[in-house]
Amino acid sequence: MNTKFFREEVESAVDALLMQQVMLYPTDTVWGLGCDAEVPQAVKKIYDLKNRPAEKAAIVLVADEQMFARYAAAVPANLPELLAAQQRPTTYVVPAGHRVAANLLAPDGTIGLRIVQNDEFCQKVLRRLGHGLVSTSANVSGEPSPAVYAEVDSKIVRGVDYVVRWRQEDTTRAQPSRVVRLLPDGGLEVLRD
Repeated sequence: MNTKFFREEVESAVDALLMQQVMLYPTDTVWGLGCDAEVPQAVKKIYDLKNRPAEKAAIVLVADEQMFARYAAAVPANLPELLAAQQRPTTYVVPAGHRVAANLLAPDGTIGLRIVQNDEFCQKVLRRLGHGLVSTSANVSGEPSPAVYAEVDSKIVRGVDYVVRWRQEDTTRAQPSRVVRLLPDGGLEVLRD
């Protein structure tokens, strides 16, 4: 790994996010569009760029359980066990707290949160930003999710404020996250596997 290039890309991404910009970046799953999860105008720009219906909620990447608690109405007691048992990146749908941009919420008042466990770039950005990071696949709504940078539509590339250069040459294919709803009894309802 070129550590200087990596550090520069983390800093550039954080700078863009602090300026309330939208970025195209590699996530722990597919290439995504992101912004600070607390900035409604940036969230709107993502939805407009994707032609995404407002009722289709995006998710929020978080660094750890503490950041998860910032955006969830309550943290499930069994969250540590769920995280330890997950086999791949998993998004947890929970009742939303009050810090997240209102236009990120699903119509039922829930939010999808994913603790990034195996992606150093996203972890560093999240820790430097100190906020959750919106994550939605970098595609026009209804089109396939780009597993690698080369699959990102040029309309999306032109429509963002910042394009992360880190991992643009990486051809490792990933799939979208598993999505589960956390039930009041601590159980899970699988929404996407």
